[in-house]
Amino acid sequence: MNKTFSFEFFPPKTPEGADKLRAVRERLAAVKPAFFSVTFGAGGSTKEGTWNTVLEIHDAGHAVAPHISCMGTTRAQVAELLTGYKERGIRRVVALRGDAPSGAGVGAGDFSHANELVAFIRATTADWFHVEVAAYPEFHPQAKSPADDLANFVRKVEAGANSAITQYFYNADAYFRFVEHARALGSTVPIVPGIMPITNFTQLARFSDACGAEIPRWIRRRLESFGDDRESIRAFGLDVVTGLCEQLLAADAPGLHFYTMNQADATLALWERLGLSQRR
Repeated sequence: MNKTFSFEFFPPKTPEGADKLRAVRERLAAVKPAFFSVTFGAGGSTKEGTWNTVLEIHDAGHAVAPHISCMGTTRAQVAELLTGYKERGIRRVVALRGDAPSGAGVGAGDFSHANELVAFIRATTADWFHVEVAAYPEFHPQAKSPADDLANFVRKVEAGANSAITQYFYNADAYFRFVEHARALGSTVPIVPGIMPITNFTQLARFSDACGAEIPRWIRRRLESFGDDRESIRAFGLDVVTGLCEQLLAADAPGLHFYTMNQADATLALWERLGLSQRR
């Protein structure tokens, strides 16, 4: 089975950020990923930025997968996005529940859960889009239980998802067990591990606390010990994440999805360490 390697961006908020992302995109495009994905933002807060970034990547000749979050959006808004992307020849989307916009409760908008969004995409565009959904090896922080989270994942797949991308993690066993349990429940779609390079411990700790991704104690303590020594953090992080990716690929993970944080250096360092150009 061919492995899928992809890179994720978030929409830049300033002209300077857009210029920087263009340079990053072209550096990463040189290694020929399967696609770039572009995030959507809480309640569609970056909808216009996502649209513009997606079209620019597409017009530059690269495959791109826009995120579509259902929280805080209406069926009409989603239909408009799907129609626009389809008219431009975009063939892949990432369907997510997403976070509610500030001040809105769960259930704001026409969709409550990602499986409803996936079903809507299928009902309105049939098989035009390859639909990606999210998976949480360490379980979604708002899930009632691991069993409930796995059931939610299966519902998204049964609604018509083609494959899944996981939240990032640093414990390979969590990924392997999640895949095993998903398979036991009848889910056969590829579940691609999400990979977060380690370059800034403060930022990583903040993200991880917010999204429920665990930083194993031994990694956290080593990173804390480096203080403000960014070069040591990057070197240690490169070793840790390279080892994780090697373990995943050796166990026949269907690919890797890199959360680039709109940076190229760390992702390309991992790419080179893993010899992915040669493997492909």
